[in-house]
Amino acid sequence: MNETMVCAVGNVATRPVYRELANGASARFRLAVTSRYWDREKSGWADGHTNFFTVWANRALATNVGASVSVGDPVIVQGRLKVRTETRDGQSWTSAEIDAVSIGHDLSRGTSAFRRPSKEGEPASAPRPEPSWESTPDTPPEGAAQRHPEPAGVT
Repeated sequence: MNETMVCAVGNVATRPVYRELANGASARFRLAVTSRYWDREKSGWADGHTNFFTVWANRALATNVGASVSVGDPVIVQGRLKVRTETRDGQSWTSAEIDAVSIGHDLSRGTSAFRRPSKEGEPASAPRPEPSWESTPDTPPEGAAQRHPEPAGVT
């Protein structure tokens, strides 16, 4: 099946609307994607045209969007692009929607804290301490066996 997959980077323009439906959860919000370009006359970046997409999320993604995304958040959305044209009151309207496969915060523009949703009936696990990634050059990593280099064999 041929589908147009897109990756859109922009800001959440409307509050996500979350609904529980008979076939699972559903959420939608509007995404504003503004192009930026270098303006030589002003010697600076300038905003171009803004495109708006309606983003649809289903099932677990919808639940997580409802708990994680709010207006103004910079996000990255990956999904199937659907362009629809219809006639209302004699006028032709075109809308662009993204059926999302993945949605996440744009970490190039801020920080985010990831939390896995707990499964029903499963107790919440205690937070684990952050591992120490730093070591001094003179001391070997904890639990590492002392190794001696082996001479290379000549054939």
